[in-house]
Amino acid sequence: MSKLNPQQQAAVKMIDQPLLVLAGAGSGKTRVITEKIAYLVKQGLSAKHIAAVTFTNKAAREMKSRVSKLLDDTQMRGLRVSTFHALGLDILRKEHKVLAYKAAITLFDEQDKHTLLKNLITHGVKNCDIDNYELYSQQIGQWKNAFITPEQALHIANTQQQPAASLYHEYTRSLKAYNAVDLDDLILLPVLLFQQHPAVLEKWQNKIRYLLVDEYQDTNITQYQLVKLIAGALGRFTVVGDDDQSIYAWRGAQPENLAQLQKDFARLQVIKLEQNYRSTGRILKVANHLIANNPHTFEKRLWSELGYGDPLRVLSHKNDQIEAQQIISEIVHHKFKTGSRYQDYAILYRGNHQSRLFEQGLRENNIPYLISGSSSFFANAEIKDILAYLRLFVNQDDDAAYLRIINTPRREIGPTTLEKLGSYANERHISLFAASTELGLSQRLTDKSAHRLQKFHDWINDTADRIDRGDTFSIIEDIIKHIDYEQYLKDESKSKESAERKIKNVYELIEWLKRIAAKETDGQKPLAEIIAKIMLMDIMDRHQETEISDQISLMTLHAAKGLEFPNVFLIGIEENILPHQTSIDTDNIEEERRLTYVGITRAQRTCTFSYCTHRKRYGEISECEPSRFLNELPTEDLEWINKKQLTPEVIKERGKANLANLKTMLS
Repeated sequence: MSKLNPQQQAAVKMIDQPLLVLAGAGSGKTRVITEKIAYLVKQGLSAKHIAAVTFTNKAAREMKSRVSKLLDDTQMRGLRVSTFHALGLDILRKEHKVLAYKAAITLFDEQDKHTLLKNLITHGVKNCDIDNYELYSQQIGQWKNAFITPEQALHIANTQQQPAASLYHEYTRSLKAYNAVDLDDLILLPVLLFQQHPAVLEKWQNKIRYLLVDEYQDTNITQYQLVKLIAGALGRFTVVGDDDQSIYAWRGAQPENLAQLQKDFARLQVIKLEQNYRSTGRILKVANHLIANNPHTFEKRLWSELGYGDPLRVLSHKNDQIEAQQIISEIVHHKFKTGSRYQDYAILYRGNHQSRLFEQGLRENNIPYLISGSSSFFANAEIKDILAYLRLFVNQDDDAAYLRIINTPRREIGPTTLEKLGSYANERHISLFAASTELGLSQRLTDKSAHRLQKFHDWINDTADRIDRGDTFSIIEDIIKHIDYEQYLKDESKSKESAERKIKNVYELIEWLKRIAAKETDGQKPLAEIIAKIMLMDIMDRHQETEISDQISLMTLHAAKGLEFPNVFLIGIEENILPHQTSIDTDNIEEERRLTYVGITRAQRTCTFSYCTHRKRYGEISECEPSRFLNELPTEDLEWINKKQLTPEVIKERGKANLANLKTMLS
């Protein structure tokens, strides 16, 4: 506690009133949350009655790790630190009977959701165009995040939204029939549960007697309802957030939830954390200057004791190819001049497409780099296949899993058979698995097709029973051999190396599942729970965080939130890119300004802006204008590099640095 500043200490010690901590970038918000958990325990509140929620598994792990340094194992016992969605899943699994679900609830990912929506459209939801299934999916997600039920959606939908509202209604009904939920349901259903069953709410309020929420500005309306219900009338909570870093409106985030707290909790206290421990004073001055152009419910101004620092530089380039070459050259020059490492540099951009030229340039120069947000382990087809088998073993009503594996590997069950099965299951309002052996269906199929469906049905039932009774993982390994999955991968892969990589991934998955099960004291974590946990995993969550190697980071501004780097390059600072054209068209410049603010405040020591006068788009060269945000920055703190001619001495110095780099690479 002695290492906290006065505002941080006040935030930690305030436990008898609802509290909003306005935590600016780099102001030590995670420290406040972890210290507060320790303080609550030391004040006599058992850890099992404390819950801290955030938005990513990585953030939750970091938080729990920090708490473990402040409390011993006994003091930490029962502490809940998780994502919002993991908390929601836990509530649903424990209260499944009240909601009329069976125990093994299946979690649908985005692909499962799309499969079901397309199936519903194909089999009869009127006025829906199958080509628009992704738009319908987005609309349904938006309604769930805005706490709008299917019945309310049908009532409020305009003419254009009516097909999506009808589909939402059928989709919800089908999910229930399959004993499944999607990601948005993990928040929506607990809120509906608590509203409709006061006794269940009271039970969870007694379980969670103090709630801490990280990144509160990113909550949507439904998440806020969940916070409000658990915290109860007394407002036993601390929420930590920063309205200037709210950059997720496109997925339902409501920075207005900060102001809503004052309306809903009259006793709310507000503490501002304005001292920044990350950046130089000049970087903060520029960031403050920019964000002051947005309206604010709460005013705050970041400051630092880390010195004033260098001017922020602005680079102009003739086109995007020269931009990539010049910035790579700048990094090489700066690295050798200062003795820095590659991991001290980040290149940040508005859209993923902007990374391509930088990747090419870095590869050509043998410079190591890492692109954040690359494909997830779980996006691999072979991983999805094995998980689909496991999902079906724990929940035979999981239609998405059934459809994925019924012909993987091939079982000679054709599309006509599956279409008849789907139609029959829809008429009977039962799952595909349940329908596959009914007499009514067999009358519509050939004997051969009916026999194949029956054989698959019996094998799934028998295997599920064996998993329940026996050694789960040895049975899973037997299954892979039984279906000859390795041979299937060899047949489907373009090369021997590709097949071997996929086979290795499958066995890595199994080993990882074993490790998750082994974390339980008796090693008997039910397979259904393990599968549900996996469906919630973030990218690369199958490992502990890998060691950071010496490489330049490339990532979007959204992905950079919460991170920091000594040297940051913000590229493509142009009208139509940042701010994005869609935001200009929809008059949502404020969020784009917050996104730029997030980018600037990632920088610890240097920040460089880059824009082009011409850029290649859709195969054509078009003129570009510098972003309006550059005009909102204090001119005395910017250095417009390209307006100055480089002196012969500077050119010579850079040549030496590049030569030194070349020698290092050759050695």
